[in-house]
Amino acid sequence: MSILIKGVRLNGEQKDIAIEGDRIKEIGDRLEMQADEVISGEGKVAVPSFINGHTHAAMTLLRGYADDMPLKEWLETKIWVIEAHMTVEDIYWGTKLACLEMIKTGTTFFNDMYWHWRGTARAVQEMGIRAAVSAVFIDLFDEKKTKEQIELNEQLYAANEDFGPRVIFTLGPHAIYTVSEEALRWCAELAREKGLLVHFHLSETEEEVQGCLRDHGVRPVKYLERLGFLDPHLIACHCVWLDEEEMDILQAHGVRVVHTPISNMKLTVGGVFPYSRLKERGLIISLGTDGCASNNNLDMLETAKVASLLQKFDTGDPMVMPAQESLNMITSQGAQAFDLDCGAIEVGKRADIALVDLNHPQLTPHFHLDSDLVYAANGSCIDTLICDGRVLMRERRVEGEEEILAKAREVAFDLIGRAS
Repeated sequence: MSILIKGVRLNGEQKDIAIEGDRIKEIGDRLEMQADEVISGEGKVAVPSFINGHTHAAMTLLRGYADDMPLKEWLETKIWVIEAHMTVEDIYWGTKLACLEMIKTGTTFFNDMYWHWRGTARAVQEMGIRAAVSAVFIDLFDEKKTKEQIELNEQLYAANEDFGPRVIFTLGPHAIYTVSEEALRWCAELAREKGLLVHFHLSETEEEVQGCLRDHGVRPVKYLERLGFLDPHLIACHCVWLDEEEMDILQAHGVRVVHTPISNMKLTVGGVFPYSRLKERGLIISLGTDGCASNNNLDMLETAKVASLLQKFDTGDPMVMPAQESLNMITSQGAQAFDLDCGAIEVGKRADIALVDLNHPQLTPHFHLDSDLVYAANGSCIDTLICDGRVLMRERRVEGEEEILAKAREVAFDLIGRAS
């Protein structure tokens, strides 16, 4: 499959972009070549598509179901109650809805942790985008459940190749307060042995920190270091309640971190992600939306804006996390966090590209692209999306979107009815 994008704005100049297979083959002026598909870039600018560093995709089914509640009550009385009734088919349709929303807002990769792994993997495979997919690993310190979870993850790892290269198997131990020491050690060892990423919630709340001090005598990062859990395979999400020593430890072990500003604010986790102090230490930082029950959307441009504004508000410094930095966190730096060969529009890179409509009202009059994308626009400015050298959206139309919307709506209300 070959694609030729004609006359699109790229780095301030008018260019043609040639795609062959899943790679960018050539970038130049007025390229003369045959292509299976030709896309007019008139009135558009090409940017790297976006990367969502942390979500629970199928929670689209719970969007708006339980809002404006304390975190513990929200989890125990609403979310966990519904999740206990979810089936693989529910997850499949919830993830298809999430993929549709991400495609419509310019995202081609997401890092996921949720139930019924095969439902998520199947949806990702069909929708044409990329994902690091983990089965949420929770054993609640029960030896029987630990064994069951280990066996399940071994089976899923073996089944991963059935879903193609865009589905990346990842380990998903939930958090220190839901996963045993034995299981955490097992996950770390398997990750090192197989070269797998580990998707993990870390220091989201003060309660988590106090519980670790009570149960283990140290803060969470020190506890995990003691277990041999920290290394560059670890994708640590939230990381709000860190002290200076813990930041130094994360730096020493090359841990990658994900900031989820909107869900942290909505669930009032009681602190602000220490962006500047982690940046000073050279950690790789990306951004994520979290799930649609705690955000309530998957729009990475909105997330980039809120991340930047939250840091400015918290520090009193209008220059902290400027637009270019927050945009990098959902493109090039996001790609680095997940070892993806994309995140930039360059020859040889994977063809994951978004075309932005410069005639969109929120991009008018258009002085600076980075500022417009982060502070003015949202995902509705994306006109065309390409992932892996395949057009997933053109002129804001996605194949099969009506069916996905109707079926996801039906599944969501059926799920709530079953759980009532």
